Amino acid sequence: MDWHIEDYQDELIKVRRYLHMHPELSFKEEQTKRYIADYLENLGIEVKRDIGGNGVVGVIKGKLAGPTVAFRADFDALPIQDAKNVPYKSTVEGVMHACGHDAHTAMLLITAKILTAHSDKIRGTIVLIHQHAEEVIPGGARAMIDDGVLESVDYVFGTHTASYLPTGTIAFCPGPAYANADSFTLHIRGKGGHGAAPHETHDAIIAASGLITQFQTIISRSVNPTATGVITIGEFNAGDAFNVIAEHAHLSGTVRTYAQEVKEQIKTRMRQLIKAVEVGYEVEVTLDYIDGYPALVNPHTETAWLKQKVEQAGYAAEVRIQPPSLGGEDFSYFLQERPGTYFYTGVMNDEKDAAYPHHHPNFDIDEVGMLYGVKTFLTIVEHMAELSNRID
Repeated sequence: MDWHIEDYQDELIKVRRYLHMHPELSFKEEQTKRYIADYLENLGIEVKRDIGGNGVVGVIKGKLAGPTVAFRADFDALPIQDAKNVPYKSTVEGVMHACGHDAHTAMLLITAKILTAHSDKIRGTIVLIHQHAEEVIPGGARAMIDDGVLESVDYVFGTHTASYLPTGTIAFCPGPAYANADSFTLHIRGKGGHGAAPHETHDAIIAASGLITQFQTIISRSVNPTATGVITIGEFNAGDAFNVIAEHAHLSGTVRTYAQEVKEQIKTRMRQLIKAVEVGYEVEVTLDYIDGYPALVNPHTETAWLKQKVEQAGYAAEVRIQPPSLGGEDFSYFLQERPGTYFYTGVMNDEKDAAYPHHHPNFDIDEVGMLYGVKTFLTIVEHMAELSNRID
């Protein structure tokens, strides 16, 4: 099916650059949500605003009977100073699109524009989910779902730009693709005193150091070696003077797992080791464990189906299987509710200085790569009759 996608390249880039220049942080996306909603309404699309917070939903009804398929794009930015020297550099001090959410939004908006021009080719209904606040827990996905965004949806698909994949690449990761992304803080309270009289104290620093060491044994000695688990301590604060034994210490870190049972095992062992440290070092330890986004698990059936369709279409320079990441992604909530898959769109191009990692101050993309994400969304639309047969 010829969608004349290349005819929309200039506008695709224009939309992305506008969004890149006007980033907004999670839960503060007031201007961005209006831009998205107005863009869709100007196309004649039915729009619902403020879904689950700042979420925006558009609905395109095809001329032919078929399933309801949702496409999702997130649109929040990060608290990072844009260090690039480009005309479309962020105009907001200390805020930038350093993860590609501007590109996700641009791809979905242009997909919507193309579809409105070819509604006679759509077999079913397309729901355009523009999601706020992916970067900050609790995220926007769960709230949008609770607000009914998936009520009539049969399948849900999404994409993430990948600065580590060359432009023209579409990649898939069947099964676990992102991890349970949890965080925790620990406060250790001991008994401070003079550095020359340690026998009169309960050293919070020594106790905290013991916890750090013991926590690493959870992965090496408690978790099955064939499973995946990571415990990282990223913050350790204690003490005010060289000759004073600290009364308080503060630790924070993250736990990453794929399997829920491994996550629960780690939480249990953390609490057991905390009790042992409390007794052994005569301190009090307070644990605040925060459950983050659940693991994103791509269904094998829908992932294999879309990979096959992209290969058959022949537009991608390469179609590959991508290894899983221990990062977090709240698209996982959508896949807990409906079948579908989350694929990767390559946007790396060394010649265009677009090879920095996500969340880097110099992050940028090869904007031509966005065309392949649009093509993949439209490939799904072309084959919605097959999805309809699965429902029937």
